[in-house]
Amino acid sequence: MAKDIDILDFSADELDDETLSRLIAEKKSFQIVAVKHLGSVVNKLEGTIEKSGLRCRVYTEYRSAAMTGMVIPVVWSVGVLSALGIAAHNIATFNPDYEIGKNKLAGTV
Repeated sequence: MAKDIDILDFSADELDDETLSRLIAEKKSFQIVAVKHLGSVVNKLEGTIEKSGLRCRVYTEYRSAAMTGMVIPVVWSVGVLSALGIAAHNIATFNPDYEIGKNKLAGTV
């Protein structure tokens, strides 16, 4: 039977450096909501994770949607290149301690 995973939610404004470091040290799962500056939040997360000696993978959520282009002949090459890029990225960041999923539309990380 699968265990339930508790994912904590924090707004980008309330997640301070101390709380972030504690969450990472405890290897907790969490989500950051109401993100206005996606790039700076991701950089902060990635830096804190790597500073603690852990590895991470940064990806865009729903990136596989780009591969749907493979079914449309005109944009087939875009779909194939997307699939190759995703595969190469997954190999380069094999077995990360954290995965950082960016969702610009929802404003979450």
